Formats: sequence, structure tokens, C-alpha cells
Amino acid sequence: MAKATTKATTNDNVKSRSSDAGTPDSPNIITDQGDETIHYSDDPRDIGWVRENVPCQASCPADTNIPGYIRMIMEERHGRSYEINRDANVLPGVLGRICSRPCEDSCRHGWPGNGEPVGICNLKRAAADHKHTSHRISESLYTPTGKKIAIVGAGPAGVAAAHDLSILGHDVTIFEREEKPGGMLQFGIPEFRLPRDILDLELHNALRLGVELKTGVNIGSGMGDTRVSGLLRDFDAVLLATGCMAATPLPLKNSKKGDDPSRDFRDVEYGLDFLLELHRGEKKRVGRRVAVVGAGFTALDCARMARRLGAEEVTIHLRTAEEYIPVSKEEIFETKREGVRIKGLRTPVGIVADKMGRLTGVEFAQNRLGGWRANGRRQAIPIDGSEFVEPCDTLIIAIGQITVNDFIDVKVDLDRWSNVAIGDNGMTSVKGLFAAGDYVSGASTAIEAIGHGHEIALNLDGWLMGGVRRKQVVQVEKVDKPLRDRAFDFIERQHMPTANLDERFKSLEVEAETGMDHDLAKEEAKRCYLCDHKYSIDVDGCIYCRACIEVAPRNCIKLVQGVEINENGTYGELEEASEWNKVGAIWIDNNQCIRCGACFMVCPTRCISITRNQLVTRDL
Repeated sequence: MAKATTKATTNDNVKSRSSDAGTPDSPNIITDQGDETIHYSDDPRDIGWVRENVPCQASCPADTNIPGYIRMIMEERHGRSYEINRDANVLPGVLGRICSRPCEDSCRHGWPGNGEPVGICNLKRAAADHKHTSHRISESLYTPTGKKIAIVGAGPAGVAAAHDLSILGHDVTIFEREEKPGGMLQFGIPEFRLPRDILDLELHNALRLGVELKTGVNIGSGMGDTRVSGLLRDFDAVLLATGCMAATPLPLKNSKKGDDPSRDFRDVEYGLDFLLELHRGEKKRVGRRVAVVGAGFTALDCARMARRLGAEEVTIHLRTAEEYIPVSKEEIFETKREGVRIKGLRTPVGIVADKMGRLTGVEFAQNRLGGWRANGRRQAIPIDGSEFVEPCDTLIIAIGQITVNDFIDVKVDLDRWSNVAIGDNGMTSVKGLFAAGDYVSGASTAIEAIGHGHEIALNLDGWLMGGVRRKQVVQVEKVDKPLRDRAFDFIERQHMPTANLDERFKSLEVEAETGMDHDLAKEEAKRCYLCDHKYSIDVDGCIYCRACIEVAPRNCIKLVQGVEINENGTYGELEEASEWNKVGAIWIDNNQCIRCGACFMVCPTRCISITRNQLVTRDL
């Protein structure tokens, strides 16, 4: 087995700064001086083990230490759980409400035969909700570098990058065209999903370490605009994080490329504009019958908002089928609970209006499902001669968002999707001009934008300072005994409590999900397999008694004659042995292990050890 040899060192350039409130359960990253139970490793086998055996963290774009923060909830250390979250995703209370949950799709508890995935996102919110009212945020800060960085856009990617770059000692200024920071979090997500007091508090905490926020500033090339070329002269580096702020036009039959016939009709608008205008304070109205075209979070948000604005009939129209909607099942369930109908296998091809130009319906073509597209989604194939009309008074189009580049007054290279092209370090074709988040990738999710903001911030810092100053390593910590009971495997998923339907429609601000209490969160936290716990057998101490194999509730302890080593140094497939004379070792397959500890308890020679292996970022 791989043994970690890298010892942690302190950095004289690092000091600690805290906000003004405290609780004892939220210490900063611990050091290992004088502690022989903890060491650090950059061995590719150790890093590869975490990547392979902690699928939830590997699936998180921000690399959140999910087993770590769930374990803290089990111990009722909600402040520490919140800090573990915040180390990775900056806005835990926000993401605990609106995250797209890629981690839950990968959760080992949701694999065939294991039941439902752990409610990872709900537990993230529980940590934020139940941390002590006087919780103190502690962060390690580098001494000032004298470098100045401008960030265009105060959305998730821009805020994450600003937070990290300010910690690294740089002077950061954010330029935001809206009057408040947050981007789509502030102006694109309804308050019934994301209360603004939670958002504003976490944005403040992320930007409190000296970031200068300039709102109401338009970056462009028009009269009175602040120009990107000017920022490049005045700052040492510029980061573009403006997101996708234009709606994807609806293609209709007989429309020419570049045309948008839907703009010519009354009572037809784009979901992005609908939500932006609403959250800027404009009064919005909808008709009695509302049709929403689209299959993402924005489409569902628009449909649920239409119900709250008084629409009696709201339908969402999909090109494929409900099972392929790229949002969580819980979100779909709550949407349908609120009276929204979902209709699939249809493509909009025309808009129907009366002589006065008032919308009366949408013309659709019936589809059939085809194969799989390159992006992993199903094809929708229109059926000839299948057109039909769905009556409606209001049409909201939410089929996607695209980036806008016309605000840049310097020439930058674009990719084939007309997004700005960046190199491996996040820099564009213009020296000193970086880009991050949806502005690079196209429309994605908040957690993806935050993850990319983190990544680009480290790369930008390395470029400015002439070398890497922080590195991801594996923290290996000895665990004295199993921390899971076998009985935990039989706990059913604890579902998120919600507000009564009557309460939801009284105001646009009533939060639909009310949060888990302490007991409910703790019960759900017990379900986590704690996949960061590594069970290992010392070959030299093993007497091959097979007691561990006999007591294991799963086929997770195996007789092997060899282990494949991948090109990157990580462990690959086990080569199992069926004959005793070919057995080289008894091996614990951590991919199948449910961390019940039965093998550890029964081993007569105590040759089985447990370590907690966690990816952490260390100052170099």
C-alpha cells in the first residue's frame, strides 16, 4: 500500500484573520506539528485513491470534502461542518438550497442495491442553518503582494475568485453592472428557493477581506462605459466572469438565421428577462394560461413563479421526456405539487396570435425519441405532419442562455461556440486577461461556476507570482475505531420538510423548503458511508484466517494475486485469486466496502487499520 512521506510545513508568509464572532467548533485547518497521527502525501496513489473511492467529492466541481462535513453533522459540530464546506464552495447556505447536486448522482449509497443517495445538498444547508449564531469564520491570509486584480462580474465565479485572490494577498476590485452582487443568484433565482438575506450575508462574508465592490458600473465600449483595455492598463491582471447574460433565441419554422420572430408578439418573453426584470423590482404579470418552453432550472423557476403571480394553468413543454430533465427529482416533484403540468415530446415550431397581435397559442410538432447525442442527452426527432396547437395567454421561453462578447474592446480569440477561448491556466489570447465560469463554458450551474472560479484564481495567482503557492495533497489521519454502525445502512432517506401549498402562494418570498431540524439532519448524516475512510490490511501481519471475509456483509474482502498499477501511479483493477497457492494478499476492496467495521472488530492480529484520507490544499 502507498505510504505518505510528505511532511507538512508552516509558511511564515501566512497569518490568520477572523471575522467578529466565535464558536469553538470551527478551527482553521489543523497543522501536524508533533502529531504523529496526521501526515500529508502528494503520492499519486494516495490522491488517486481519494478520487476513485470518494465519488461524491470527485463529482463536485468545487471538490467539496463531503464525507468530512457530513461526519461533523453526525457529531453535531455544525460550525465545523460549515467551515469544511466553505473551504471549497464559499457559499454553503446558498448552495445548500440551489445546488444541482452532481454529488448525489454519484453517491455510493445510491448505487444498485444500496438504496437512495444520501441527501448531501440538504445536509449542506443543515450545517449552515444550525451553526451557532456567534459562529466565527477563520481564514489563513497571505501577506499583501502589491498586485492589483480587476474582476468583471460579481456572479458565483467572480465572487469565488475574488475571495481566493484576496486571501492570497492581492488587491481585488469587482466591477458589477447591477446594483447588487450575486449575478444569477441575485437576479435569476426566485426568493422562494433562495432567500435574499442568506445570499447577502454569504456574499458579504466572501468579499469582506478587502475586496472592493463597484456596482452599477457597465463594462463596454459605449459612451461612459469602463473599457477592458483601460482595466488592463490599470491592473496587473483582469478576470472576466460575466456569465451568460443573453437568452437563446427560439428557432421557429420559416425564420431566418439571426431572426427572432418571438420578439414580435405580445405576451411572449424569455425566461431570463422575465426573472431579471422581476428581481430588479419591476411588476410582472402573466395570463390565465401560461406555457413555458424549456427543460432546465430556469424553466421550472419561471413556471413556479407564474403560479405565484396568479396563473391558473401552467404547463412546461419539453422536446424529450420528463425523465431526461437535467434538474433534481425533488425540484420536479415540488414543481408538480404546485400545480404545474409537464408535457413531453414536442418541439415549438410557431406562435399563434389573433388579429390584434395577442397570443392565443403555441404550435408544436410531435417528437419521438432518437439515440443519444454527444452531450449525453437524448435526441428529439420531429414527426412529419404532426403539428398541433396548445392554447395559452402567456409564453415564456427558457431554452438556454448564451455569452455576449461585444462589451470587450480588445480582440480575443473565440472557440467554435463563440465563447472566449482560454489556455490551461485560464488566460485568454490577451496577456493578463483571464476568464472563468459560464463566460467560458456556456450556461452551467452555480457549483460549476464556483469550482472554475477557484481553479482560475489559483492559476492567476501562479502567473502573477511566478510559481505555485498552494497545492492539493492528501491529509492522512489515523482513525482508532470504526465510526459507522451496520444498522445505519437500513435508515431510509430523510426528506426535506416543505411549506404548505397555501402558505407558498401568499408571497413571492415564502421559502418552499423549510430545512431539516437537528434530529432529522443527524439521522440523514448517519447514512453516509464515510467513503474517505480507508480500510487496509497489513500483509505482514495477516495470518490468512479468513475471519474478515466470513464476517463481511458484502463481497468487499478478496483474495488477490496482484493489483494493476495505472500509468499515473494509481491502483487499478484487482486480480483475484481462486487458488490458495496463487494468493498474494487478502485485500479490502474499498469500492465495495460500506465501512461497517466488522472486519476490523474480528481480526485476531489487529492487522487491519483505518485512516481518514482527505484532499486538502496546503500552503507551500
